[in-house]
Amino acid sequence: MAVTIEAPPREVWPWLVQMGYDRAGWYSWDHLDNGGRHSADWIHPEWQLLEVSDWLTVWSPHGPADAWEVVALEPERFLGLYGGSDLRGRPFLRVEARPHIYIEGLWGFLLTELPGDRTRLVVSGYQSGRPRLLWALGDYFVYPPMHWTMQTRQFANIARRAERDRARRPFGRPRTRESAR
Repeated sequence: MAVTIEAPPREVWPWLVQMGYDRAGWYSWDHLDNGGRHSADWIHPEWQLLEVSDWLTVWSPHGPADAWEVVALEPERFLGLYGGSDLRGRPFLRVEARPHIYIEGLWGFLLTELPGDRTRLVVSGYQSGRPRLLWALGDYFVYPPMHWTMQTRQFANIARRAERDRARRPFGRPRTRESAR
C-alpha cells in the first residue's frame, strides 16, 4: 500500500519514529489500536530517538502485551519492524524457538522523495503463523480487510499531520508542541 504526501521525507519521518502505544500512538483507529487514547497531533522531541532493537508497544484489551521490534532503520528513508507473539499475545524474540501456536510478521515503511518536496510512503509486510490451517483462514478472511482498513486510516492521518504542519510553518522544521505556542 502507498500514499503520496505533500511534504518531504524529513517532515514525514518524525511521525513514523514516534509511533507506539506508549508513545504517539499508531495514527489509525485509536479506539482499536491505541486503547481509546488519541494519537499525537504534534511531534514530540522525546520520542524522536529510535534505534535498532528498540520496541514499539502495541495495545491489547488486556493492556500493552505485544510489540514490534525495530530491526532496520535508515533515518528519513526506511523503518523495518518485526513482531511475533503466541496465542496469548505474549511476544517472543526473533532468535527464540517459535511457540506451537504463533503469529509473526514484518512491517516496513519506505519513504521515497518525489519532485516538489513530496514523499511517497510505501508500506509492505509479511505475516505467517501456525497452525497453518487456522492461519490460512485468518489470512484469507480476517487479515486483508482489517489491515487495509487500519493502514488506510494510518496513511490518511500521517499525511494530514505532515501536510498541516508544512502549511503552518514557514521555515521547513517539523512543528512540536513547544513551537506551536
